[in-house]
Amino acid sequence: MQLLSDVVVVDLTRALAGPHAGMMLGDLGARVIKVETPDGGDDSRGWGPPFVEGESTYFLSANRNKESVTADLKSAEGKEFLTELVQRADILLENFRPGVLDRLGFSVERLHELNPGLIVVSITGFGHDGPEGGRAGYDQIAQGEGGLMSVTGESEPTKVGVPIADLLAGMYAAYGALAALHERSVTGKGRVVRTSLLAAMVGVHAFHGTKWTVAGQVPGRIGNHHAQIAPYGMFATADDSVQVAVGSEGQWRTFAPIVGLDPADPRFATNADRVGNRAELIAAIEAAFAQAPADKWLETLAGQGIPAGKVRDLQQVYEWEQTRSQGLLIDVEHPALGSIQLPGPPLRFDDLPYAGARETNVPPPRLGEHNDAVREWLAE
Repeated sequence: MQLLSDVVVVDLTRALAGPHAGMMLGDLGARVIKVETPDGGDDSRGWGPPFVEGESTYFLSANRNKESVTADLKSAEGKEFLTELVQRADILLENFRPGVLDRLGFSVERLHELNPGLIVVSITGFGHDGPEGGRAGYDQIAQGEGGLMSVTGESEPTKVGVPIADLLAGMYAAYGALAALHERSVTGKGRVVRTSLLAAMVGVHAFHGTKWTVAGQVPGRIGNHHAQIAPYGMFATADDSVQVAVGSEGQWRTFAPIVGLDPADPRFATNADRVGNRAELIAAIEAAFAQAPADKWLETLAGQGIPAGKVRDLQQVYEWEQTRSQGLLIDVEHPALGSIQLPGPPLRFDDLPYAGARETNVPPPRLGEHNDAVREWLAE
């Protein structure tokens, strides 16, 4: 597939948000050249355990389909190397604190002087300007400051189980990069794309955001149930939990008799009634669900067209045939680890049997693995 196969990305980022953006572009076929410090490289190479044969599984999660080169950007040689890369690149990714790239001699003005068509994608913690624009960005801090923890969990604010601020900032960065790339195809000019961990959090407030901005109500925590739809959440059965999503009045009229309820019961007749009497509704449903195991309820609900599912751990997810059928596990040959499986790209095109743009994916690189190859390419 073509897609981004003619696009060169210089990835100056480390940790997760920027590397995730670079990996997304690499999954679509772009040539992503990851520039790392010679003394250890990306911080995430040291994040663990677990380590397998000295390789951090954290680093492996965010750096497939890339090449790694090393350079000291504070040295004259490193600056010259980056200058040459910039001149050949289509996109530059960076997640330094505001002002760092300028101090290295690569302000936006200088970058566009070197390459007027360059798209500069900048990811910061809280934005590049504003009263707190210089703050360092770390995922859990952004989850808290950006309000996500205030609507997650039950008795106390709770972080999401994955570094969601980092991951979403990376997704927004890749999304913005492609928009700017399209614009450049018309204008011939690059531009700066900016996002932040804070922006990523506010960008996914969804109905919680409008609950405050329009209704003037501060959303709270409601645990494993939907704040504005009921019944919609996780329920205990005789042996395990199941998740049920009754998203319409038609589904409610089908679901209620299954658990021994009258759909016209005035406590539960409309969604607003059910949300207002959520505790009673959950208790009634769980009293019914306690009479049979989870698998039996899932079979019954599926037979009636009620959306429901189990709660899987990650081993169960990766062993699930549906996961495998979607190309969500890929095989790569790692130079140190040999044949390994990684979580794969989340996009499929047409009816291709594999996900992403690459039939064969490239393993996360070892530090400086492509030093010679990239420098030879620059010398051509």
